[in-house]
Order: sequence, then C-alpha cells, then structure tokens
Amino acid sequence: MKKYKILLVDDEESQREAIKGFLEVEGYTVFPAFSHSEAIKLFQVHDLDLVLTDFRLLDKTGLDVLKDVKSINPLVPVIVMTAFGTIDSAVNLMKQGAFDYLQKPIELDELLLSIQKCEELSYLKSENKQLKELLSEKFSFESIISQSGEMESILSMATRVANSKATVLVRGESGTGKELIARAIHFASDRKDKPFIVVNCAAMPETLFESELFGHEKGAFTGAERQRLGKFELASQGTLFIDEVGDIPAAIQVKLLRAIQFGQFERLGGNKVINTDVRIITATNRNLEEMIRKNEFREDLYYRFNVVPIFIPPLRARKVDIPVLTNYFIKKYAAQNEKEVKSISKEAMNALMKYDFPGNIRELENMLQRSVVLTRNNFISINDLPNHITEPAYFENKDLDLENLEIGDMSRKVEELEKALIELALKKTGGVQVKAAELLNISDRMFRYKFKKYKGG
Repeated sequence: MKKYKILLVDDEESQREAIKGFLEVEGYTVFPAFSHSEAIKLFQVHDLDLVLTDFRLLDKTGLDVLKDVKSINPLVPVIVMTAFGTIDSAVNLMKQGAFDYLQKPIELDELLLSIQKCEELSYLKSENKQLKELLSEKFSFESIISQSGEMESILSMATRVANSKATVLVRGESGTGKELIARAIHFASDRKDKPFIVVNCAAMPETLFESELFGHEKGAFTGAERQRLGKFELASQGTLFIDEVGDIPAAIQVKLLRAIQFGQFERLGGNKVINTDVRIITATNRNLEEMIRKNEFREDLYYRFNVVPIFIPPLRARKVDIPVLTNYFIKKYAAQNEKEVKSISKEAMNALMKYDFPGNIRELENMLQRSVVLTRNNFISINDLPNHITEPAYFENKDLDLENLEIGDMSRKVEELEKALIELALKKTGGVQVKAAELLNISDRMFRYKFKKYKGG
C-alpha cells in the first residue's frame, strides 16, 4: 500500500518537528505548516492524502482548517489534535467531518494507529467501489446520479410532488441538471405514458414564441402554409417543460398565464378555444424576483410557476457528487467509444475535486468525454485533463500590478509587504494594535507575533 502524503499543521515548532520526524521514519511524506493560511496554500498546491492539524493555531483554529479542507476536497480525511479537549468539542469536530480526534500530548503509537485506520478505510472503499455503485440505487432518481445530502433532499421532494398536479419551478445555474429533474418528475408520475415536451425559451426567436407554444392556423402569417400544433397540444395529458422561462417576452407571458390558469388557448390566426390538460414544469437560471421588480416578468405568472420551487445547488457546493458522477461518465463514454477506460487516477481525481466547475455537471461530463476519447491508457490520468484544471491560476489578483512587480527573493518580499501593511494599519488606527489586527483580518496573537518580529527591523 502506498504511504500517505500528510499535511501537518502546528504552530509549535518543537511539536511539529517531532511529529514530522516520527512520520518520516514510518515512511510518510510530510508537508509542515505553522498556520491555517499556510496550510490551505499547501493543500491547494500539493496532492495530499491526509491532514493532521492542531486545534489552536496562530491565525485560526483546526476547525477552520477542517472546514476549508472539506470545502476544497471532502474526500481528504482530517485528524485534529488538541491539548484542550472536551467531549463536546470532540463530538462537534466529528460532526463537522473530522476522521479522528487526538488528545495532546500525542501518543505517537496512537497517532500511527489512527493514520493506519484511515489508510485501511480508504483502501477498502477503493476495493469495493464497483460493488457499492451497484448497490447504490438510492443515488439515482431515474437518470440522476448523486450521493450528496443536498441532492437526496431534492430527489425526495421531486418524488413526493411527482403524482400531484402542482406546477414546479426548478432553479439553478446552467448545467446543474434542471431538465433531468423535470424528466424524473414526469416519469415518476401517472403521466409517464404520455408525452414529455420540451420548449427552450432561450433558444427561440421572439417572433416564434406564440406559434411554438400555441400553434398556428394555415395562413396566420407569411410562410404559414399549413396548420401547425403547438407545444401545449403536443403535450396533451402529459408534461410541458418550459426551460428558461425568464426569456419569455412580455406579450407572451399574458397568453401563457391564461393557458395555465384556465387550461385554454387559441392557435395563432384562429378563433377556436382549445382546452388543454397539461402538467407544467418550468426552469430558470435567472433571478425572477429581480425581474419582477424591474417589471420584466409578471408577478402573477411567477406565482403560477412557483407553486413548488426546487433549487439545485451548483456542483461546487456538493463536491461529494464529483467522484460518483466521474465514474458514471467514464463508464458511459468508454462504452460509447468502445475503449477500455475503467477508472481515473487519484491525482486526476484530486484535481477535479479542487476545481469549481462554473459549467457544473455539463462541464464535468464534456471534460470526461474528451478525456476518455483522447487517453492512451486504460484510465484517466492527470495529463488527460485540460490545462486549466491541472494548472490553476493561483496568482490571479487584480489588486496587484503583476507586470511592474519587481522580482526578488520571495521570503524577503513577503516580509517587506507584511511589515508595510502592519505599519499602515497602525498608522490608520492611531497605534492601537487590537484595531490594527482587526483591520488586517488577523488574530491579536498573530499581530503581536508579526509586530514583535518586525519591530526595529
């Protein structure tokens, strides 16, 4: 079994060096850090397997380290050490996702045992991954792949609303799977044997809205050479999914409200009232409430749509879904392209976990499809992923004039900047150190440490 790469966070140098030396003798690679900020920087840059952190640090706490590590990659286990332990604090840390909780002074054998348990658990999870996926039917509602608590709640709500006649408004960023939720509701309902019709308002020219939704009679406008049924008629007794409702023109909103409210409409160019029995599900990534305030969207139509609102969080807010989605897409596109790609390397998976996916699930799917097609191996490696994933722009900072920045010894430059900021903060606060620390967003203890370090320097 490959030995872990461990991030060790402790502001006491003697303690840090003692634990580091012990772990290195045991064959582990150790990355030491003395503060929360340094730890998170190292975690972002290096491919680490475990975080071992003291609870009390110079700038923040071990709980902050735990939360920030889990927000970046929830798969990495965190062990917390403290000399101020209580049962309540231990329970709280475990609830927040800590793998283990150790009392100081640290018993090295106990520490080693905790790390080995962590390694064994990780190994068993890896070995049983395929079996667990086969047994995890609860992760999917129709074609939806998920294992996060957030999505489990959404799928539970979708299941409960499926057999009702209530209108559903699905909200979320582009690429989060709003249409999948709409399809799941339809196929879990008593309308599943009837049509599921999609109309995408964002892709439709304004002049065609009325014809697309309600149909038209022959001769209704130039080019209307025959009668055409609209989406409402095509979806009769089934479900009409109206995507991106925020793009519906104002004139059409009035007619759409009538069709939903009374179940009646007229084809463009006709005078016959047509009755309709259609379940309406809508979706948007826009702020409809703000559009109402600007008189861009009808409030009465909004309330018709928003009977049961369902919000799908972005992928960056439910990163635990990335591994199961990744495995699903690899299998899917390996089968489609007749390739023997079966897995993804740990390094590549860690890179995916650290990325925020502005394009959400759609971006992840497209990325993995490309990787499966292009890889020369039977697994996805770090080299198969796009450069913007494997080489993130850590140093993007609009506040810095990077073109005119003078290059020099990094440690000296950082010290010069810290000293200048401390002097400026003291000047602005009349020499009051507590206020200066608050202005710099660091702890009093950290400020005193820095002040003493640079005083007279």
